[in-house]
Amino acid sequence: AVMSMTFLLLAGVCASAALRVPTHVARPAVALPRTYVRMIDVGSAWDSYNEALVVQPLLTKSLTACVLLSGADCAAQLIERQPGEGIDLPRVLRFAVFGLVLQAPWNHFYYLLLDGAIPPTADPVSATNIAKVGIDQFLQAPVFTAIIFIFLGALEGQDKQAIERKLNVDWWPTMKANWRLWIPASAINIGLVPPTLRVLFINVVFFFWAIYLSSKTNTNTSEEGPSK
Repeated sequence: AVMSMTFLLLAGVCASAALRVPTHVARPAVALPRTYVRMIDVGSAWDSYNEALVVQPLLTKSLTACVLLSGADCAAQLIERQPGEGIDLPRVLRFAVFGLVLQAPWNHFYYLLLDGAIPPTADPVSATNIAKVGIDQFLQAPVFTAIIFIFLGALEGQDKQAIERKLNVDWWPTMKANWRLWIPASAINIGLVPPTLRVLFINVVFFFWAIYLSSKTNTNTSEEGPSK
């Protein structure tokens, strides 16, 4: 049902984009180049997406994360899989649910809270923005990363001991990898990206991060001890 809603929304955006192509550019004797028509369609779809962000911000962000994160897990599986192996659809569904009900809502409300407590500044490189990046990466990110491991482990049906073992083994290496990617990404997001598009920016970067994260959260740690 989640994926059906997602693809229906995307189909609606595409249909809306098609209906909103300007009619005045058509000429009976002149055919527009296909590339120009394609650019019009992309621009209309982007306008529709921005309208959806205003009218239904949380739903739009959640469905976007659902699609992107399920796609990221598919990409991770294509990288990991051995010859002859298929796609693990329950694993893809877990990442789709993660994007829909946790990742996007968390970031939606987190940025509302952060910007409400510390208003944005016009200068992208300011003491305020540097402080916000520090809060984001050294307070919020460690907590959220642990929640991700717990959430995905629970969806997979792992017991408390298995989830604790996964956290002991993989949380710290994941955080070190997180900071290499997300400190600069967070600085760009907080300093340069308009507030309404911040979760979209995170979702796009998270597509690539989720490929790494999917590999980590789906590694078998039953034979491993805690990390040093």
